[in-house]
Amino acid sequence: MPELPEVETVRRGLARFAVGRRVTQVEVGRLRTVRRTSAQAIIDGLTGATIVAANRRGKYLLLPLDTGDEVMIHLRMTGKLLVSAGGLPRPLHTHVVMHLDDGNEMLFVDPRTFGEVVVFDPTNVAVELPELARLGIDPVADGLTLPQLRHLVRSRNRGLKQLLLDQHLIAGIGNIYADEILHKARLRPERLSSSLAPRSEAMLHRAIHDVLVAAIVSGGSTLRDNQYVDLFGDGGSYQEDHRVYGRAGERCITCGRGWVRRIIVGQRSTHFCPICQR
Repeated sequence: MPELPEVETVRRGLARFAVGRRVTQVEVGRLRTVRRTSAQAIIDGLTGATIVAANRRGKYLLLPLDTGDEVMIHLRMTGKLLVSAGGLPRPLHTHVVMHLDDGNEMLFVDPRTFGEVVVFDPTNVAVELPELARLGIDPVADGLTLPQLRHLVRSRNRGLKQLLLDQHLIAGIGNIYADEILHKARLRPERLSSSLAPRSEAMLHRAIHDVLVAAIVSGGSTLRDNQYVDLFGDGGSYQEDHRVYGRAGERCITCGRGWVRRIIVGQRSTHFCPICQR
């Protein structure tokens, strides 16, 4: 599933490519992609509207329209948002097509159809998209301060991996970056958040920002399944900098002494080095 760095990379592409463009026509194929409302609601809400901004909250893309509505796009596990010149063959599993006034098309492609496209009223977000209204602090869009992080970890007695994955607390971090952040902070994934000393809290805070920013600079992580690509079909390269994620059984490239282990934490596959992360 694309996480904050991947979705932010797509958002930056949309800011360059789609902002200011008017949607002249909309095609909806697979109805599951627009299950929140209906195909007609997407067509009516988008046709004739101009995209005025490209925003992101956690893993959600948000495109305000000049009509006052917004478009929410959630890629979930296998979704892609691509741009293409009009008239070209479309990829398999293209479920929503937005024709733009410059002759290009914006395609929502999703083989497993877990993703969504929704047009909603942002003044009524708590009713129309309650999960969006309940998102926690976005470390990049909002900025997560050290005092805020200290409040989160001290007021809860939870494993660090589970805390980082809780979208109601910190929005956008998923399995890949939780593992990489905890490795950089030299913290065990199952360690209880309330047990951290001030120095460890500061290391975790710095690691969250360092890892996410570095991943965004690299265009995110494209794994072996090649499910994630950016708006123009290019993969990211941050997977080349992963220290522990996907490296179970390999020598730790940070300390050179430990062997990366894979365990299950909160039903999620988790990677760490027992030497670096004590």
